[in-house]
Amino acid sequence: QVHLVEFGGGSVQAGGSLRLSCVASGDLYNTYCMGWFRQAPGKEREGVAVVEGDGSTYYADSAKGRFTISQDNAKNTLYLQMNNLKPDDTAMYYCAADRFCGGTVFHGSPREADFGSWGQGTQVTVSS
Repeated sequence: QVHLVEFGGGSVQAGGSLRLSCVASGDLYNTYCMGWFRQAPGKEREGVAVVEGDGSTYYADSAKGRFTISQDNAKNTLYLQMNNLKPDDTAMYYCAADRFCGGTVFHGSPREADFGSWGQGTQVTVSS
């Protein structure tokens, strides 16, 4: 079992930046593929970005050019650097992990169904 804890959410004005962190513990064998998803009030959860253990990355169109996903394997930590934030980015952001993410690789963008382990979320609020 993988335990994921997110950090770094907060409130920021449009155009600002935030960096989210996700620390993984437990069965790290099942963290080869890790990603960030988000859910805004009244909306379904959507993918933001995914990274595989070999460094391959996959982004949602909304994140391309503004967000960067990265990981520090020595610290078992996943990051999401978010720049030029917009009010539409306001959501609860979730970290996710699993051994494989074949759906993400096949489609070239994050797929929620690939992931079995989830964090509790961290809130990001962007004001205009």
